[in-house]
Amino acid sequence: MSTDDAGILLRDHRRRLGTLSSAEPWHATEPASNWGAIDDTLFLTLVITGLFFVAIGLFVALALWRYRHRDGLRAHYEPENKRLEWWLIGITSVGIVGLLAPGLVIYNDFVRVPDDARVTEAVGQQWQWAFRFPGEDGKLGTSGIQWIGAANPLGINPGDPDGQDDIVVQGNELRLPVGRPVKLLLRSKDVLHNFYVPQLRAKMDLVPGMVSHFWFTPTETGRYEILCAEFCGVGHYSMRGRLLVEETSDFDRWLGEQPTFAALQSAQAQGRPADPLVERGRELARRHGCTACHSLDGSDSLGPGWRGLYGSRERLVDGSEVLVDEAYLRESILDPAARIVEGYSPVMTAYALDDDSLKALLALIRSLGEQPDRAAMAEEGRMLAESLGCRGCHSIDGSAGTGPGWQGLYGSRENLSDGTAVRVDEAYLRESILEPNARIVQGYSPMMPAYDLNEAQLAALVAYIGELGDPAAGR
Repeated sequence: MSTDDAGILLRDHRRRLGTLSSAEPWHATEPASNWGAIDDTLFLTLVITGLFFVAIGLFVALALWRYRHRDGLRAHYEPENKRLEWWLIGITSVGIVGLLAPGLVIYNDFVRVPDDARVTEAVGQQWQWAFRFPGEDGKLGTSGIQWIGAANPLGINPGDPDGQDDIVVQGNELRLPVGRPVKLLLRSKDVLHNFYVPQLRAKMDLVPGMVSHFWFTPTETGRYEILCAEFCGVGHYSMRGRLLVEETSDFDRWLGEQPTFAALQSAQAQGRPADPLVERGRELARRHGCTACHSLDGSDSLGPGWRGLYGSRERLVDGSEVLVDEAYLRESILDPAARIVEGYSPVMTAYALDDDSLKALLALIRSLGEQPDRAAMAEEGRMLAESLGCRGCHSIDGSAGTGPGWQGLYGSRENLSDGTAVRVDEAYLRESILEPNARIVQGYSPMMPAYDLNEAQLAALVAYIGELGDPAAGR
């Protein structure tokens, strides 16, 4: 399928959508190219099984009436009736073919990928998603379980040149351009999962040890939910992601802001945080020319240097002082002339950035302002949590999860299932990781497996959780 064919398909689907909305208002929105074919197949299955259900019901009713008990009437004994048997075999065969044939045709189209489809990979893990896009070379690098680690949770081959420019999205949100065919590669790191987007009628298993795939063309922009439709453990119900279908220009801009595998590995090798959000902020700073005025190493420049800036106190031109926190930095980006630091000229222009871009820039500035040892340890804990799948049960944004959320957890007091209370400190967190069922927080089930971690890994995880729970960390 060429790009022109995809455009024709998109227009045809939009025309059909208009017809459906007026003639068949009960139909769901048609957001993908395979929507109609799969729904038609399901409808045909419903018709065939419905006909058989009615026919069998009528036959049973007829048999009950025709051969009901009556005085002097004996049932006719007929041990064999080849004519009836052939009729039953023929009708049953037609019904089975009617059920299987459309499904096989649709499945063949489901896995027969157009030549111009964009390749994207979805990786499932208990109980979270991650995604990978090819870089400028258009090829995904090889991957394998032998390369999976805290710094490389997707197991990308570090020696494969095709994988160096791969774009890594560590999170539960996948974005795709509208009107462009997508070949979705599916890989599991642990157990059997299933990638399912109900509105797209897209559904395929992720089988450990192999790569499955299917394709579709998103035809309507919008936000959809990604579900795991294969029972994958006690936290299965919380394995949810988001699919955002947007215009090509918006998608290209977002994709260009995501870090590459080489950038993440380089950042790790240099001992600085390899947080994808930080790397995205670094790319934004480069793209908007921020580093021309604000140094990253603390050297003098036209504007205040970012090294050690976050958390410091700066003197303003009006004689007052300000704490450089998230609120001040946001104001300085959106309205830079509002409060000027003493010794600098009001030459910075205002930037109209969306909230995601602002968060990325703030993450970069914050990472340059933290103590290196603490930041490095917490970053190691973050990568370890990604690799072990901790984020599948423990949220970091305050949302409900299978286990207690980590935001604000450290230092809080939690009620336990035995009626006692405990202060969440380092000792309790260590015990909860090594012996998770020793003391259960009220409202949660004792289902977390024990982890055999060394001292350095324990310290890193505790540092990461402590950073999320410490208001002074600004996260």
